Amino acid sequence: MSRKILFSIAALLLSATFIYAQDVIQSKQYPKNQLRYPLDIPPATAGSFGELRPNHFHSGLDFRTMQRVGFPVHAAYDGYISRVRIQFGGFGQALYITHPNGFTTVYGHINDFTPGIDKYIRDYQYKNQTFEADIPLPPGMFKVQKGDVVAISGNQGASAGPHLHFEIRDTLTQETINPQLFGLTIPDTKPPAISAIGIYHLNGNPFSEKTPKEFLAVTGANGNYHLLKPQVLNISGNTGFGITVSDVNDASANRNGIYSLELKLDGVTMYTFAVERFAFDQTHAINAYIDYPAFITAHRFMQKCFILPGSRISLYPQSINRGIMAFNDDKLHEVQYIVKDVAGNTSTLTLKVQSNTTAANLPADKPTGTLLHYDRKSEFANDKVKVTIMPGNLYDDLDFQYATLPAKPGAYSATHRIHNKLTPIHDSYDLWIKPDISLGAYAEKAVIVNAATGAINSTWEGGWVKGLAHAFGDYYIRIDTVPPVITPINIRNGSNMKLLRAIKLRMSDNLSGIKSYAGKIDGKWVLVAWDYKTKVLSYTFDDSISTGKHTFEFTVTDIKNNVSTFKAEFNR
Repeated sequence: MSRKILFSIAALLLSATFIYAQDVIQSKQYPKNQLRYPLDIPPATAGSFGELRPNHFHSGLDFRTMQRVGFPVHAAYDGYISRVRIQFGGFGQALYITHPNGFTTVYGHINDFTPGIDKYIRDYQYKNQTFEADIPLPPGMFKVQKGDVVAISGNQGASAGPHLHFEIRDTLTQETINPQLFGLTIPDTKPPAISAIGIYHLNGNPFSEKTPKEFLAVTGANGNYHLLKPQVLNISGNTGFGITVSDVNDASANRNGIYSLELKLDGVTMYTFAVERFAFDQTHAINAYIDYPAFITAHRFMQKCFILPGSRISLYPQSINRGIMAFNDDKLHEVQYIVKDVAGNTSTLTLKVQSNTTAANLPADKPTGTLLHYDRKSEFANDKVKVTIMPGNLYDDLDFQYATLPAKPGAYSATHRIHNKLTPIHDSYDLWIKPDISLGAYAEKAVIVNAATGAINSTWEGGWVKGLAHAFGDYYIRIDTVPPVITPINIRNGSNMKLLRAIKLRMSDNLSGIKSYAGKIDGKWVLVAWDYKTKVLSYTFDDSISTGKHTFEFTVTDIKNNVSTFKAEFNR
């Protein structure tokens, strides 16, 4: 393909798929002067939109709260509270406001709701006898105006410290959108920092941990970067590039993610990545974006600048040949990285690449195992194991490997090596294992176990144990007949609880995991909250518990329906 044709294609793609707004790549414009910051303290972030996190892209801005809880959280715009959510991990406590401009704002890790919302949630929890709750609210019930206090900031759920997680979503599609594109900016005059690049010698083969690659160190400052050891790179055949990069702003020292990344070949943009917006069912595709094997083995975030064919996420507004470049003409070429943060601060790195034809026409590797295709239903089976992977769960074709390993102590099957942990699964696949030992009356207690991460959701079906697996690895069958363990913290039979605010205890399970729990006082269900960080369960006394003797009962059921109960009388 001639250089002139490449330029024409690139120009057409750029004009059709995205625009430049204030030197930032985005597909559309968003209202800049409508929304206010959700906090009244100077904006500083502990996490940026689209930032790389294990197994997901970060879906909002994390506003720092000076390492404290208790700041008023304000409605970003007029609207109504449309949803509240209580969960063990995740946001812990979250509130959603739907606005008339077509967007919904989300406020996560909050400490307290307003009294009206709090009562509504508590009534729901008691009516449905559940701690975790995801409650839709009708439009006319809790109306708010821009600036109203709707919650108090906190540290609930799976947070690493006090902060407010803030999102802006498209109300219709529920795609989450970068809040800084709405004018909720963070002071930033610092360009991104580039620390390394990667070169991937693909040569027509699917990407895997076997892909030949090399990582090269980078040095520089103030937006200008170059290889630590300046050189002309000799490259042949189909090649992909990668980069390790981070960004900081003026308001905090946290290393955050970048906004956009362009890769150019001789001045033609071959690949573009931009964290404008994405859908939540796409977020696991971060494992297609990064060099997943490098992350698993070295916890290294090398961002690949080429797109795997099975990756479906809206963070790639443009590419030519999925960003893969063919070096087969024995000429000198220029490859340039252009990296920007959302404020438009820019860093660049330019490589000189000498193309050569020495290995440009090598044939693709032949599979040594079973070839599975990313775009169709894939199956592997023998007399002891079956694997079914539906389209959308592999990011590239896969040379699938299987092996049988010796049984582990206490297992009811051999250990089945289902490929390896260095290939990601977008969502899940079905795994069947046939026991090598009769399960007899314990068939319904059988569970498939991943040797690295523990039990997976499993059922007994026609002589096989069937599980829903979310990763490749080593799997085997065990039997779960052991009930959960309940450990009381501040209550025992006959305790005097007059001066205590709450009953506290812990629970755990050895294998299949907790399915449900319930607390009762004098036979009536009571709300027992479960704290993600401390793993402490607590019932906080209210006016419904009168002075005198009472009976507290706590029951826990695991996924295989093994049950434990703790009971104690106490005085109040």
